[in-house]
Amino acid sequence: MTAAEVHSFVNYLRSTFSLIEELQIPTIAVIEGAALGGGLEMALSCDLRICGFRLKSEGGSSLAPIFNRAGGTQRLPRLVGKSIAKDIIFTGRRIGGRDAVSMGLVNYCVPAGEAHPKALEIAREINQKGPIAIRMAKRAINEGIDREMVSALDLEEECYEQTLNTKDRLEGLAAFAEKRKPIYTGE
Repeated sequence: MTAAEVHSFVNYLRSTFSLIEELQIPTIAVIEGAALGGGLEMALSCDLRICGFRLKSEGGSSLAPIFNRAGGTQRLPRLVGKSIAKDIIFTGRRIGGRDAVSMGLVNYCVPAGEAHPKALEIAREINQKGPIAIRMAKRAINEGIDREMVSALDLEEECYEQTLNTKDRLEGLAAFAEKRKPIYTGE
């Protein structure tokens, strides 16, 4: 690719990953095998990440961001902290599944081939919760993380108030009182 084509392609990747990050619904990345550069940057734009790795040798499954302007230098430090992100990006070292979990890079690490079923299990669990509450919780977390505490708490209150007059909230309270699972409709 020419320099202009590279620039255009990377901008497209960045905007695509930002759109994923900005979705109002929870997103889950499934990582089987290596996630390098743009692949990892896409996973970083998701809310949750699940990786599969070989139990006998983590060498076949690794995560390594490459500095390519698609958001890795901004998303990675927000997940794992500035110092760890610098270590990973500066050295280009690959991170195995267990280390990725311990540093907060991925949420779950399961044996190879089991990442997709685990993601579906988590998605089903999330899907049983009130969609309005999940949407508002995601907004409060994403928008509040970089604010000062007072402002972040105000945002949390604003988001909570958007759930107060919903049928889902009333259904949740009724289900709790009746000791049954709630049936949410997103209203």
